[in-house]
Amino acid sequence: MTLDELNRASGHQQADFFHTQCAAQRWVERMTQSAPFTSKEALLTAARTHWATMTESDWSEAFDGHPMIGNLETLRAKYQSSRGHSSQEQSGVDGASDQTLRALADENQAYLDRHGFIFIVFASGKSADQMLDQLRARINNSTGQELKLAAAQQLKITLLRLETQLTED
Repeated sequence: MTLDELNRASGHQQADFFHTQCAAQRWVERMTQSAPFTSKEALLTAARTHWATMTESDWSEAFDGHPMIGNLETLRAKYQSSRGHSSQEQSGVDGASDQTLRALADENQAYLDRHGFIFIVFASGKSADQMLDQLRARINNSTGQELKLAAAQQLKITLLRLETQLTED
């Protein structure tokens, strides 16, 4: 989608677009209210500005928009199907061993059990082993620490999605 197409879209269409970038409804509403955007950089600035006003409940809503990695088959299918759409985000999992994929699934479940939300990490450029190392390094943090870390990761993910899915005319 071009920036011009987004600016000309109805409010509902804009909201649908922004929701595919981040599932926090309040963020989506604020982004829609901020349109039209004079440039891609103006849109990215608005995305950062609005994310900075979000609360823990907004963060949780955004995290809930990510699929839960529950088992090896789900994990493989997620990364297999994402090759075209979000290959930059998750290309580091290509070629990961079954052992690493199982550990990611198992430890993501342990993280969910401990913190109440799935592990959120900016995966672009990271191998599966690097993501597993980060999960292991963060799992014993307090939930308050993890909420803040995950929110920062969510913003990076959202900005990458906006940058890759939106073109200036």
